[in-house]
This record gives sequence, C-alpha cells and structure tokens, in this order.
Amino acid sequence: MTTERLYYTDCYLREFRARVVEASPDGRRVYLDRTAFYPTSGGQPHDTGWIEAVPVTEVVDEGERIAHLMEAPVERDEVACRIDWGRRFDHMQQHTGQHVLSAVLVERFGIPTVSFHLGRDISTIDVAVGSLEPEQVREVERRANEVVMENRPVRITFETPEQASDLRRPSEREGVLRVVTIEGLDRSACGGTHVRATGEVGPVLIRKLDRMRGNVRIEFLCGMRAVRRARADFEALARIARLFSAPLDEAPALVEALREKLEAEHKARRKLAAELAERQGRELYQATAPDAAGLRRAVQRLPSGAVDDELRALARGFTSLPKALFVALVEEPSAVLLAVSADAGLHAGETLRAALAAVGGRGGGNERIAQGSVPNQAALEKLAEQLLS
Repeated sequence: MTTERLYYTDCYLREFRARVVEASPDGRRVYLDRTAFYPTSGGQPHDTGWIEAVPVTEVVDEGERIAHLMEAPVERDEVACRIDWGRRFDHMQQHTGQHVLSAVLVERFGIPTVSFHLGRDISTIDVAVGSLEPEQVREVERRANEVVMENRPVRITFETPEQASDLRRPSEREGVLRVVTIEGLDRSACGGTHVRATGEVGPVLIRKLDRMRGNVRIEFLCGMRAVRRARADFEALARIARLFSAPLDEAPALVEALREKLEAEHKARRKLAAELAERQGRELYQATAPDAAGLRRAVQRLPSGAVDDELRALARGFTSLPKALFVALVEEPSAVLLAVSADAGLHAGETLRAALAAVGGRGGGNERIAQGSVPNQAALEKLAEQLLS
C-alpha cells in the first residue's frame, strides 16, 4: 500500500490522525495510510515526534511507503500523531536557506551546487568550484540575507517535466515533479519541507569553507542556529578581548601580534637548543675513546620520544669531528638515527636502509645522516646489533 505523504502539500501540519495498515511482529516498525513525518531523504534528516504518545525514533522512505520506527509498540489501529515541531521547523529553515544560498551562488557567480547535507548542528553544501575568494563569500552571505529580508514567497507546486523546464538544476525524475519556487530567485525540484516565505529562514551565516574532492564545501547556519552560533562567537571573542584588556575590535590584531612574537621566540629557542646540542655532541666526542680502528662510537638510548631537531643536532656535533659514528635508539615508538663523519668510511643512508630492510623497517637519508622506524623493540635491538657490530 502507498503511504499518502501529507508533508508534500502541507509542511506546517503538526498533528494528524492516521490508520495503522501494517506493523512488524514486535510492533516497533509501523506503517500508516497517511503521514506527515518526513523520512530521511535528499540530504534532509527525518522528523521525530509521537504516535499515540510513543516516540518516533526514525522515519524511513521505502519507496512507495514510509516506515516509522518506534521506541515501543503501538497498540491501536487508529492513531493520533504529532510532529516534533521544533526539529521540523529548524530543518525547514536550513533547507529553504540552502535553496537561497545555492540560487545566489548561481545568480552572482554562476557556481552550481552539487550536494547538500543538513546535520544536527551544521549544514553544508558542496559547490562545483576550486576555490572561493573572501569577497565572494561576503557577497553571497549579504545577498542571501537580503533575499531573506525581502520575505519572498516560497511556493510548492506539482508540475510535469515540460512545465518545469526552467529549474535551476535539471531533474532526472520522471513524471510529475514537486517544485519549490522562491519568487523571482529560484525554482528547484525538491521533496523536502520548506517555510512559506524567506523571512522565516531567519539570518543566514556562512561559517567556513573546506576543499573537498575538487569542490568547495560551505558550512552554513540559518535561523536560531545562526543566532546561537553568532552569540557563541561573540562571547568567545569578548573573552579574548577581556584577557588583553582591549576593545573587542582590536582583539584579532593583538592575537596576531602575540602569535608572531611566540613564533619568533620559539624559532630562537629551537636555534639555541640546536646550538647547545651540537656543542654537547662535540663534548661527547671528546669524552668517547676511539676503538682499535680509531673510530669513536656513541650510542644514545631513549625510552620514548622522537628523532627531533635536538637529537639530530647532537648527532651532527658528534660527527662534525674526525672518525665518528653516532647511533640513537628510541624504544617507543621504535626509531633509529645514524650519523657518520665524512671520513668514517660509511654512507649513512645506504647503511641504514640495508639494516632496516633486514628487520622490516623503513627509512633512509643522505651520506652523513639518516633515520628510520622499525615495527617493534625486538627489531630495534637486532638493528642496533647490525649497526654497532
């Protein structure tokens, strides 16, 4: 039996009565003869609500009919149903807002929308363009809010493909199409729920852009979502301004100045740390006795950490002097560093690559210094034996 979709003609229907025509054996998957519950479809999530006071947890489109997944069995044949209106109206605001944004992107810059997703907290559209300039984003947001304030009518009609020949995006569906029209701006084939006029969308806020498989993903918010997010953004910025005892508008410049100062100080600290490590490497060389062949070997064992700039500087300091070989072994995660002096008679990169291959590791380097990783500590110990033998 085909389910009559009441939301197609009346997106504002909050309560209705229906007849249960089928249910699963446990009574928790219910089919009605008519429903105003919107199923997940076209990037828009399903409605929730109640059937005879039993919560509806999910609504599934099964083609000709719609399934209502229930928190508990529904016992009656004739049922009273109620939509969670707060969730529904929020979805209507986001979905109509998406139509406005997509139409404005075409109107202003000829950029088509390729997909739409309405999430619990944010909504996104993917648009067929490699990048968007900040000025374009501001213009799209400005124009979208202008359309909202004009309170243009939003109408739903049912048209044949011939009647619906002027759609923003051609539809591949056959037969009668459900067309959502924003007066003077947009006509799109769409089965979703929408507001009656653009003024009900509320403010439109573009939050951020991400590159996604050659397209740009635009994150946006409409209505109370936009208001809540704008309030949260303001409070976060106000808190930063208070920390600096500065006016709100000056906070970004102060943060940028502080970031540049910290980067400069961090760069200076790294340089000093490297210089100190190189000096320590030379001191370690002086404290290390040469073997019978005149080669000085130093081994550093570290229980954890990484092969970082300071460790490499220590190795460079040690091997800057004649006849020197330096090995660092990091146990967790298992890693190795090999450095040699110019006259040590070894090529660090080739030597380490061969040793790593023998224990299932990977890595490499140049003639003087190389590094790599191994699967575990046992492999690290075998590697150490090869390098120090």
